[in-house]
Amino acid sequence: MIKRILIYALILISVFFSTYFLHNFLISETLSFKLWQVYFFHVIAAFLVYICVEVVAENLPNQAGYAYLMLMFFKIGAFVLIFQESVFAKDSLLQVESVALVVPLFLFLMLEAIAVAKLLNSK
Repeated sequence: MIKRILIYALILISVFFSTYFLHNFLISETLSFKLWQVYFFHVIAAFLVYICVEVVAENLPNQAGYAYLMLMFFKIGAFVLIFQESVFAKDSLLQVESVALVVPLFLFLMLEAIAVAKLLNSK
């Protein structure tokens, strides 16, 4: 369990640094929010979701999928609450800003889904 968590943490950190710097390099416009904060939120949230699913899978393996689904809703709700003023206060976002929000979301969502699927298949 600890080994899987550490491996997942290292993967998250490496993906964070590589994709954030690449994404920041490719953006030529200034955004109305800090891109590193969006990436950092998704890294922390993905790590917490994985740890919670790991604990639930260890104790209640039949309920781990439901826990993952519930945690996804909490993650989205937390994102809206935390970034409410900087992202959702504007009337409309530029296309670059919309893409800058969606890319880390789907990137870390895919990492979570792959890790949780491997975890649940091993149980």
